[in-house]
Amino acid sequence: MFRFLKEKFFGGDKPPAPAAPAASDAPATTVPEPAAAPAPSPTPPAATAAPVAVPVGDAAPVAAPAGDAAPAAAPNASTATRQGWLTRLRDGLRKTGSALTAVFVGARIDDALYEELETALLLADAGTQATQHLLQDLKHRVKAAGATDAAQVRTLLADALTEWLAPLQKPLEVGAQVDGPTVWMVAGVNGAGKTTTIGKLTWHLAQHGATVLLAAADTFRAAAREQLGTWAERNGVDIVAQEGGDPAAVAFDAVSAGRARGKDVVIVDTAGRLPTQLHLMEELRKVKRVVAKAQTGAPHEVLLVIDGNTGQNALAQVKAFDAALQLTGLIVTKLDGTAKGGVLCAIAQWAREQRRTLPVYFIGVGERLEDLQPFDAREFAQALLA
Repeated sequence: MFRFLKEKFFGGDKPPAPAAPAASDAPATTVPEPAAAPAPSPTPPAATAAPVAVPVGDAAPVAAPAGDAAPAAAPNASTATRQGWLTRLRDGLRKTGSALTAVFVGARIDDALYEELETALLLADAGTQATQHLLQDLKHRVKAAGATDAAQVRTLLADALTEWLAPLQKPLEVGAQVDGPTVWMVAGVNGAGKTTTIGKLTWHLAQHGATVLLAAADTFRAAAREQLGTWAERNGVDIVAQEGGDPAAVAFDAVSAGRARGKDVVIVDTAGRLPTQLHLMEELRKVKRVVAKAQTGAPHEVLLVIDGNTGQNALAQVKAFDAALQLTGLIVTKLDGTAKGGVLCAIAQWAREQRRTLPVYFIGVGERLEDLQPFDAREFAQALLA
């Protein structure tokens, strides 16, 4: 899920899961910060240990939100939790996968099968180039394996999809910086689910023992500050917010406060905007520049949250925001409500064309806290064709 680079994240009890904020919840008390000021002197570097990866498959068990701490987990709790996630993933991808799996029902291995499969992939918004590559790869696999029935072809397609999507799989890193917190800047269009996603990420980080500070840099929409404040209160983390302030100044104050308070992670929430709103895109660039002044090397991750329902339009958003911010990763939400989950294939194709890596760190298939999980290419492919 995350790749932690400090010993402090390991061991110790995990906090109980908070309840997801309801729309009617009262906002948390925010902590106003003064206007932007020079960053304080860096705190002495913490001792670091050799990098230790937290395997995706062995992520900490995710309990349902509850008011009291859960009892000690049974030895097989992690496996049971992962199986629960895989079930939700299959259910969430049903709209995308049903058209693909229908192709193999009572089918023979012939040109008609590949033509129907091509249509299904295009309708899932996999994109023309990615679809052609997958079909060519599948034909080679079918020939090499000597497949004789459609069920075997379906399994081979899962293998082809896994290989195609593998470059998108990568854990988020936390704790590599010795002079301050790891800083994540989160952007996206209106309604993509940025603030909710930040709340869920904060909970996951708290489950692993990381300390977090949130920056409410969406200073124009009061509901956004209130929602982020509610998440901060439920997760027991600090928040920096200013009503009607300059988003860049809020981000600067938050990073400075994160350094002064010894936080592990600072997450900067930004206002939703369309890529065509050039003045707002310039504002995002300013936020990124100012964050870099608050801490050298920050932001360490520039994350774009995209709505899986938007299909190929999501790819257009990736291109536009990347041109403005040089994205380092993606989070895809709302895959449970769409038949366009194939857009991940199109994103993988575009990343190949750019000769770069643009990981999909997390995917979301529901409203619950545990419905946001790290992207795993094999799990995704198998769930898609389940």
